[in-house]
Amino acid sequence: MHLLRIAFFHVFLASAALAAEPAEATTPVLPGQFAGWQVRDTVVKSSDPAEADAANALVLQEYGFQKLEKANYGRDDGRKVVIKAAVFADASGAYGAFTYYKTPAMLEEQIGGQGCSLNNRILFYQGNILVDAVFDKLGVMSAAELRELAGLLPAPAGNAGNLPSLQNYLPHQFEVKQAKYILGPTTLDRVGSPLPSSTVDFKSGAEVVIAKGTASAGESTLMLISYPTPQIAAEKLRQIDAAHQVSAQPGTTPILDIGPFFDKRTGPIVVIAAGPLSLREAKSLLSSISYEADVTWNENTYATKKDNVANFLFNAILLCCIVVGLALVAGVAFGGVRILIKRVYPNRVFDRPEDMEIISLHLDESLERASRRR
Repeated sequence: MHLLRIAFFHVFLASAALAAEPAEATTPVLPGQFAGWQVRDTVVKSSDPAEADAANALVLQEYGFQKLEKANYGRDDGRKVVIKAAVFADASGAYGAFTYYKTPAMLEEQIGGQGCSLNNRILFYQGNILVDAVFDKLGVMSAAELRELAGLLPAPAGNAGNLPSLQNYLPHQFEVKQAKYILGPTTLDRVGSPLPSSTVDFKSGAEVVIAKGTASAGESTLMLISYPTPQIAAEKLRQIDAAHQVSAQPGTTPILDIGPFFDKRTGPIVVIAAGPLSLREAKSLLSSISYEADVTWNENTYATKKDNVANFLFNAILLCCIVVGLALVAGVAFGGVRILIKRVYPNRVFDRPEDMEIISLHLDESLERASRRR
């Protein structure tokens, strides 16, 4: 029984070893060539966000920056381009960083998930990768060439490729000039927010979209704050209203010094409209935003072969079958060898007469003699 337990223990360890796959080597981000462009120098790699943008290193960290690759490409006609590819934990980070760097002066480009350009610079994201390309001279096919590059970039695994859905709640009647998707306090303070980052409370899992657009009386701001649950959103809305009421009282130090604004909650989303808005216009904007439950995973579920229970069980069963098969083969081989030896060397190796003798006590005869004597 003890040996059987040891055997099953080794079977379990071996099946676990079969199920576990070796870690794959780090996949390069930038290809060696695309659309006639060739890498001219060594590709620079770094995990320091300051290498990507020293002035916005903290912002990149809030978006989940992981690594950077930078390469100089050239063509036979003498043209050059410097490409930086920043890899984030998921597509939400790449999308958020794209919205942070995008300015109203940039033109829309159909590259990757979304792209924009200004002069010789083209910015786009594809999956969880943000690409910044600076050409020495733009050509008529530059956008098409970068579209080919976007198709060669490695795709994120599992649900890491899902984009956030908060920006989809922006109302159509609000003419958006620019919208920023924000995941941290440093980013919020730099883009110009109606609320300070301490009031938003990113530690509770908040996501923010800030959109600036034109209202009837001037530029206004629409801010959407998404919290994990409606209960958290309701509590944050009460705190915002309380702080605004205190700030509105004369002779008090303003807690929220942003002027008049309008707010409401819909599900787990807190909506704030600030700027020169009339009451009617503000109510129209707020009423047009209504939360609808939509289950979207934007975190990796790790559904790989290594972490798949079904794959583990299959390998365990396969290993058991192999062990049983080896045992049967060994048993048949042992029995066959024994039979062969007995035929070739009868009564010499196995079943020898001297080994087969049985000691007999002849008890029946002794009992019979004793009874006769009586």
